[in-house]
Amino acid sequence: MKKFLAMMLAGIMVVGLFAGCGAAPTDETQTPGTNSGTVTTEPVAADPVDVTLTVWGPQEDQADENGWLPTMCQKFAAAHPEWNITWKYGVCSEGDAGKNVTADPSAAADVYFYANDQLGTLMQANAIAQLGGKYLDEVLADNSDSMIASVTGTDGGVYGVPFTANTWFMYYDKSVFSEEDIKSLDTMLEKGKVAFPLTNAWYLASFYVANGGTLFGENGVDATAGIQFGGENGTAVTAYLANLAANPNFVNDADGVGLDGLRNGNISAIFSGTWDAANVQEALGENFGAAQLPTITLNGEAKQLKAFAGSKAVGVNPNCKNPEVAVALAVYLGSADAQKAHYEMRQIIPCATSVLTDDAIKTDVVAVAQGNTVANTAIVQPSIPEMGAYWTPAESMGKALVNGEITADNAAEKTEAFAASLNNAGL
Repeated sequence: MKKFLAMMLAGIMVVGLFAGCGAAPTDETQTPGTNSGTVTTEPVAADPVDVTLTVWGPQEDQADENGWLPTMCQKFAAAHPEWNITWKYGVCSEGDAGKNVTADPSAAADVYFYANDQLGTLMQANAIAQLGGKYLDEVLADNSDSMIASVTGTDGGVYGVPFTANTWFMYYDKSVFSEEDIKSLDTMLEKGKVAFPLTNAWYLASFYVANGGTLFGENGVDATAGIQFGGENGTAVTAYLANLAANPNFVNDADGVGLDGLRNGNISAIFSGTWDAANVQEALGENFGAAQLPTITLNGEAKQLKAFAGSKAVGVNPNCKNPEVAVALAVYLGSADAQKAHYEMRQIIPCATSVLTDDAIKTDVVAVAQGNTVANTAIVQPSIPEMGAYWTPAESMGKALVNGEITADNAAEKTEAFAASLNNAGL
C-alpha cells in the first residue's frame, strides 16, 4: 500500500490490485486458558472505515433511489461491511465522460461510465486508471477478446470494465425478407427498400473495411499506420456506393426516415442499434426481425460488411482518495450479476460471456443480433485520439455520394481525395 500511494503521488496510473481487499482488519487479544494456562488469540472486528465515493452515470440509471445505479451501489455496500460508504451521485452520460472527466480530473467522480471511443482522451489526461492483479483477472475471465480490446490502451493495459457492447446491426421485416435474403444486401435491394445512414460516418466505414480497408493498423492502435481506404480496393467500394446511392430501392436514412418508413411500410430494413429496438418492434409487430450485417458483392465476390464495435465501460479516476474501494466498485458494477440486473431493469444488453448464455438473453432477438454482430461482423472501433481525423471527411464523403457528386466514372479520383483527407492531421 505504501508503494501504491507513492505511485499515486508520482502521478502514475493506478494498478487495480490491492492486498486484503474485502478482508476486515483484526486485533489480537490474550485470553487466559482455563485448563493449561496457555494464551489463545481471538479476532475482534474493527470499526468500518469511513469512505466517500462519488459516482457519475447516466440519468436513466439513477432516476430515483430504486434505479439500477443506487441499487447496485447499496448491494455493493452491503457486501462490504468493512467500509462505511457515503454515496454521492452525479449525472454524466457515457458519451460525455471524455469531456466532463478530463475538464478537471482532480475534481471528477471516483467512478464513472464512459464510451470506449473516449479512452485515448481519458488516458492523455491521466483521468482513467489501469486495472491489474485479481481485478484484471476477473475482467479478463468474463469478457470476449473484442470487449477487452475495446478498453485496452495503446500501452496494452486494460482501462475499465465493459458492461455492454456498443455497435449497430440490421432490423428487417420478416414478411419481406427471408433468413437467406438477409445474408446479402444486394439480394435485399432486389426485393424491397432498404434504408442505410450513408451520410453518418459511424456507418460508412463498414463498406471500406469490408474490402480490406484498415484504420490505424490491424489492431486500431498504430497511429503511424493511418487510415487506409484508398487504392484499387477503395475505388471499388466507392464505385459500389455510388451505384447504391442511385438505386431506387435505396434510401439514405437521416432524420428518422428509416424508422418512419418501417411504420408506413415503405421501407423494409434499416441499420441501427439497441436504442431503436422498442420503436422498430412496435413498427413491425410480429414481422420484427434483427440480424448481424449482410455482405455486399464487389467484382463478383461476397464481402462482409463490418460495423464499428465498442463498449460502454466503468472507469476509475486515478486521482480518487479511496482507490481500493473505487476499483472494487467498478469491477462490481461491470460484473455478471450487475449486468444481469441492468438487463432486467433497463434492458441494457450484457456483454459478459457468462450472462450471454442466460435463457432470457438467448431468446432475445436483439441481444442475439448484437452478439452475433460483435462476434462475426464488426471490428473494434479505434479509440486513439488520431481517430478524430476520420469523422468529418467520412461525413462529407457520404453526403457527396448521396448528392450524386460521386459516380463510378470519377470513383478513383474521389477515393484518393477521400483517403488523403482521412490522413490529414490538420482536420
